[in-house]
Amino acid sequence: MGTRSRIGLQLSDDSILSVYCHWDGYPEFNGVKLLEHFNSYDKAAELIDGGDISALWTNERWSNDLLDRHREKYGPQYYSQRGEDSPPRLDADLCEFLLPDNSEEYAYLFRNGEWVCYDMNRFNDKLPEVVEISVPVAV
Repeated sequence: MGTRSRIGLQLSDDSILSVYCHWDGYPEFNGVKLLEHFNSYDKAAELIDGGDISALWTNERWSNDLLDRHREKYGPQYYSQRGEDSPPRLDADLCEFLLPDNSEEYAYLFRNGEWVCYDMNRFNDKLPEVVEISVPVAV
């Protein structure tokens, strides 16, 4: 079973363009990968332009060809890579992006040059609780 998440980019008019991600949505994985590999507006925009995602960071691909399935290069596995039409979703504002009836367990938003993670299972007043994302330090 996947840990579902939504990954969004706040646009200049405060609307949010986002994609669904099925696997590994918890901050210790998707949060870290977003910080490590999609840490600028342009990189976040390129990620979201691909549409909904099965896995944010994997070498698996949808091909039945074993050479294509296990590539050395890691990155997102988009549903569009197997022919599905799953474009990004546009929400008018933060409240719409974080609707409590969405099915995702975490929501990530790139705004003001950084990623913010929301725990969609924990609401304070009207918005979900913000969760800290920290990249493990190599010892």
